[in-house]
Amino acid sequence: MRRAMIAVLIAGLALCGGPTLSQPSQPPPQARYSADGLYNLANSYARAGKPGLAVLYYERAALLAPDDEDINANLENVRAAAHVPTEPRQRFTRIAAARPALAAWIGFVGVVLVGAGLLARRITPRFRRLLTCGILLGIALIALTVSNALLLWPRMHEAVVLIDQTPARVSPVPMGDTGFVLSEATTVTVTAEHEDFLLIRTREGLSGWVARSNLGAVVP
Repeated sequence: MRRAMIAVLIAGLALCGGPTLSQPSQPPPQARYSADGLYNLANSYARAGKPGLAVLYYERAALLAPDDEDINANLENVRAAAHVPTEPRQRFTRIAAARPALAAWIGFVGVVLVGAGLLARRITPRFRRLLTCGILLGIALIALTVSNALLLWPRMHEAVVLIDQTPARVSPVPMGDTGFVLSEATTVTVTAEHEDFLLIRTREGLSGWVARSNLGAVVP
């Protein structure tokens, strides 16, 4: 049941997401939305010396299990081995980035608490203070779910560089001048698309056009 809810949530986000990227080396369908399956696939790519694909599938596994210590540790190790800098997550981010299924249940419970509290206040004036506390708790749970969604939304537009020394060009044409090059396993943000090219932005603020085939979307 929980795995089915996760699959539905991620699939729904993918339908609402940004530009479509090519999906090289797709995992078997049963592993695609399984944190364990994606983690094992990432390990196999790491052992094969393919840090780009390893980071891509660790990132996908981390979406489903953000608090999994093994996934996060291996992701950091592969990035460090590939000399790709990482940014530590802020304290609020660590608290709000719950598993998608858990976040959905938290929001559902919050809606129930708010709805039941408002209805009970109309029916009976007794226990008004207790009902008010329940409503406030429900609002807090809904806010936590909304925060989780806001944190997840930018990931919809993130992609991992799969080819080392990938050129980021100043224009979306194969022979365009190279503005800078990207290292394999670097995570970038996709901001626009044009035919077979995607406009990306690095964490350092650099922008350039990259061939779609050189990137893998974090959210497939």
